[in-house]
Amino acid sequence: QVQLVESGGGLVQPGESLRLSCKVSRLIFDISNMSWYRQTPGKQRELVASITRGGGSRYAVSVRGRFTISKDSATSTMNLQMRNLEPGDTAVYYCNAVNLLNAENYWGQGTAVTVSS
Repeated sequence: QVQLVESGGGLVQPGESLRLSCKVSRLIFDISNMSWYRQTPGKQRELVASITRGGGSRYAVSVRGRFTISKDSATSTMNLQMRNLEPGDTAVYYCNAVNLLNAENYWGQGTAVTVSS
C-alpha cells in the first residue's frame, strides 16, 4: 500500500524557519514526481514546490528564494525547508506524488503550519 506521511508542521513567528518532511513509500519514491501543496479554508489547493524524478525543481513565485524542496533517496523522504516565514504562508501543507508509470496520484494527510506573532 502506498503511503505519504507528512511531519514537521507547527506554530512559528514571522521570520522564523520550519522544515516539513514527507515519508514516501519506497514502492513509488524513485518513479514519481513529487510536490508540496498548501491549502487555506475556502481556497483551492495551490502548488508550492515540486521536484522531478531527475531532481529538477520549481517554485511558486510567492515562495521563491525562501523555500527549498529536496529529496533523499536513502530514506525515501521529501523535504521542504521554509525560511523567513510570513503570515501568508499559514496553511495546511500536503505532499503529493505522481507515479510516472501509471499516473496514479497520491496525497498525504496534511500538516498544519501557522505563522503568527
